Amino acid sequence: MKKKILIADDEQDILEILQFNLEAEGYQVETASNGIMAIEKAISFSPDLIILDVMMPFKNGIEVCHHLRNLPAFKKTLIIFLTAKSDDTTEVLGLESGGDDYLSKPIRTKVLMSKVNSLFRRMPISGNESDNLFLGDLEINRTTYSVVYKGEEITLARKEFELLSLLASNPKKVFLRTEILSQIWGTDVIVGDRTIDVHIRKIRQKLNLDCIKTIKGVGYKLEL
Repeated sequence: MKKKILIADDEQDILEILQFNLEAEGYQVETASNGIMAIEKAISFSPDLIILDVMMPFKNGIEVCHHLRNLPAFKKTLIIFLTAKSDDTTEVLGLESGGDDYLSKPIRTKVLMSKVNSLFRRMPISGNESDNLFLGDLEINRTTYSVVYKGEEITLARKEFELLSLLASNPKKVFLRTEILSQIWGTDVIVGDRTIDVHIRKIRQKLNLDCIKTIKGVGYKLEL
């Protein structure tokens, strides 16, 4: 079955170029020209991956990402941000909102295709990993991407969930920062230490629990 990709951008020429190239690679593609249309198309089309322009009319890409990540159907959906802004703040906001990757304009088609193919290769195959992790009062379901702490469901962005799940897979083990970057973001995505710090801080805030310990200059470990 063909993988489905939704492209949302307010520049028609970008939509046409990306759609042509992605369809040539064998993907099924739909497009949207603004944020509201992107949400509507995402719900009706159920894409495996969404390519979101940050600056769009009605709702920007980060708002669209926040909206979709709060819907259970889009917990696992891959999201790549496109933007003309090449600053760290925009990158962190995009990744923090639940984005899986980030690409600056002008877009080089070969680079985008490489990122898309790489993200699909890294997607877990259903049934290959244990569904649930139980650590004291913390329950992590890796099929539904849900987290429950003391009976209360906690909503985490995709990367926050993946980071918590990684640390919880081997409690008390110190995961090196390089190891976290490789396993959560992959070698094709260039992110800095600040990105990990932001995600760790968000997880602590949402769980209202200081369960992730910082090992200065080394990495992080999970202790409950």
